[in-house]
Amino acid sequence: MTLSERIGEFVAGLDTGRLPPEVVEKARTCLLNGYGIGLGCHDTPYAPVARAAALALDGERSDGATLLGHGGKVAISGATLANAALFHGRGQEDTCGAAHLGAIMIPTLTAMIESRGYPMDRLIPALVAGYETGGLLEQAFSGKTTPRGLRSSPLYGSIAAAAAAARMMALSPERAAAAIGNAASFTGGILQTFADGTDEWRYQVGWAARNGLVAAELAAHGSVTAPHALEGPSGFARAFAGVECDVEALAARLGRDWSIHRVTFKPYPVCAFNQTPVTAALELRARIAGRPVRSARVRMNPYETGYAGMDSKGPFSTIGGTLMSIPFCIALTLLRGDPTMQAMTNYDDAAVNALVGRIDLIPDEGVARLCCIIETELEDGSTETIDKHVTTDDFNFDRAGVSVLVRRIGREQGVPAEAYDHIERFAETLPNADIGLVLSAFALCPPTRAS
Repeated sequence: MTLSERIGEFVAGLDTGRLPPEVVEKARTCLLNGYGIGLGCHDTPYAPVARAAALALDGERSDGATLLGHGGKVAISGATLANAALFHGRGQEDTCGAAHLGAIMIPTLTAMIESRGYPMDRLIPALVAGYETGGLLEQAFSGKTTPRGLRSSPLYGSIAAAAAAARMMALSPERAAAAIGNAASFTGGILQTFADGTDEWRYQVGWAARNGLVAAELAAHGSVTAPHALEGPSGFARAFAGVECDVEALAARLGRDWSIHRVTFKPYPVCAFNQTPVTAALELRARIAGRPVRSARVRMNPYETGYAGMDSKGPFSTIGGTLMSIPFCIALTLLRGDPTMQAMTNYDDAAVNALVGRIDLIPDEGVARLCCIIETELEDGSTETIDKHVTTDDFNFDRAGVSVLVRRIGREQGVPAEAYDHIERFAETLPNADIGLVLSAFALCPPTRAS
């Protein structure tokens, strides 16, 4: 069997009753985080752009899916485009390796359930199908695709969305495999947006969601798809990663090495690679206790320092630039504390900008991924160094931890606590939950420019 066929068989066979309880619980946690972060993004400017595009492309549909935070209804594909941009608005969505799969799949599956009335007991298996498929490929190939300038979220997220949609539609193993093959053919997405500090990345997740949905719909209606789309000589692995695809090794991980357990959550609205530097800088800030910093050197793994935008020293004019920049995030944190959205969008803070110019980023193979070493020289001539060792476990919060995180963001953004009560009840009561709880949660967002 080909890898697409093996994945299709796995996806079609997923069922909540046969999933390990810890996998089901992690899926509930991912849903709570996805919806909770989405609520905190209600006043970000990207969803209105995507909503306008969706309305222009698809028009309003009374039988469609809700534009969350807006209330209008459009076709499922339009809702996925707009709602994914909403969930991605803070850059604080979940992370599976280098891919933000939750911001792609959760809006897609929500729109499918609302518009088509699919059984709610398919939600968790569909979500797991996407995390397992996208996560499997991301872990195998992102070390090769990222240095080539390919962004993991749309590259692997399109295939994850196809797997999730296929399971939601209850496609057969053969048709689920066709959906995977279609998505492998349609996928892509580049990183230059981060180097230039522009907004394309905000919409890549929505486009990946549409790609996956189209891939599954075509498969459901009989498309003929390359069986070797992933491992063939001109297939996904060779074309994007430039490597051979070990079908047996990857297929053997399905249902055993659960990728959903690698999904982590972001305490701060900065790039996933900046979570550790910010955490380390907060500890340094407490240790320095107000003493001025003259300069700093930051050592991180080359995989992270080589990511587009990470070494930028500005000047900055968009949060897309600041949240990616390691020097900016460290300078801001050392001087101002927690990097809130308000602080991240203050591009004219002279003290922060001056310190940014005195922070040097050093690629160091000896520093493991997710870790960092910050060496500071203070104005009084003394030095302070922090060697921050973390793993994904440090950001792998349980559902209670995610609840604290999203409610904190809600308080910052003026979202009523009742909205979080709704999404917590939704996650807790699955598969007997009502999608109306999610819709009512987003209806509680205060009126903003995103409305």
